[in-house]
Amino acid sequence: MSVTTVTPAGRSSAIAPNLELLRTDPAYQSFMLLRIGFTVLPIAMGVDKFFNVLVNWEAYLAPWIRHLSPLTATGTMHVVGVIEILAGVAVALKPRYAAYLVAAWLGGIIVNLLTYSGFYDVALLRDFGLLLGALTLARLASSFDPPGVDFAL
Repeated sequence: MSVTTVTPAGRSSAIAPNLELLRTDPAYQSFMLLRIGFTVLPIAMGVDKFFNVLVNWEAYLAPWIRHLSPLTATGTMHVVGVIEILAGVAVALKPRYAAYLVAAWLGGIIVNLLTYSGFYDVALLRDFGLLLGALTLARLASSFDPPGVDFAL
């Protein structure tokens, strides 16, 4: 089932990759690129929390969060991984709402890194840039992803 909405330029479009819009509308292209990126990357990073192939994720966990968590650092990162996987799936299903959740999650990651000496560049460059990207996805989704719970892929 596809839902019809109006694009910012006033053109009518169906939500479910509209190939005509994908070819011609830069805003829709940006929406789809961000939607795919914020689906795939959180899932990939979440899965890696269980395997530490890309990096030892526990090294990024601020000591105060380690002490606050009832789990080990590894266990805490596994919970983080599950949350990131769920966030990626949520963006795939409903970016209009999930992009704001991802932005809030990235805000939490920034707080974690800013309170842990040595990761300021990662927090301010990488994660703040990702937060801006998530907010941009949310704003674009307000035009291309209809409100409500109709999950259009």
